[in-house]
Amino acid sequence: MSTSKEILYKNILSLVRDRLFYTNFNLIDTFQNRIILIFLHISFIFIKIKQSNEKDVYKRFYQEMFDLIFYKIDLNMREIGFGDTVINKNMKFLVKTFYSILFVCEKYNQMQKNDKNDFFIKYISLNKSKKIPDNPGLIRYFDKYAAFCFDLSHDSVLKGELNFNYNNIEK
Repeated sequence: MSTSKEILYKNILSLVRDRLFYTNFNLIDTFQNRIILIFLHISFIFIKIKQSNEKDVYKRFYQEMFDLIFYKIDLNMREIGFGDTVINKNMKFLVKTFYSILFVCEKYNQMQKNDKNDFFIKYISLNKSKKIPDNPGLIRYFDKYAAFCFDLSHDSVLKGELNFNYNNIEK
């Protein structure tokens, strides 16, 4: 039986695997981009749950989700064939990257469009052949995703419920 954290993780993976990122938003479909997209999606969830008055619940949820995400990344790296030394080096880098993304996401709603664009360009690899200087679709997606997350109830987050559908929101 899946825990609420595993359900949430699967829901985030489902969002990250959406073709929309790799077709409409011009992202390169790489392992690294998928990890960054996971970090972006979970960051807004973490920010939402942090607003809870139940600090112990938040801390436990945060730590268990953090552990699960990095455990899954570690497993995936091993499946790809990375060795222990490379995995340890990459995991240190990824933890640092995650906290950098989380820090920026905490002030995402106050950022201007060009700052959001710079933020995405810093972390996500775009298909260079299209030569798009900015990515308004990706910005619009995360604007809507952030708003969706902030509207979630704390209980639904803790239960792993994440029914975000960008295509339905766009219509």
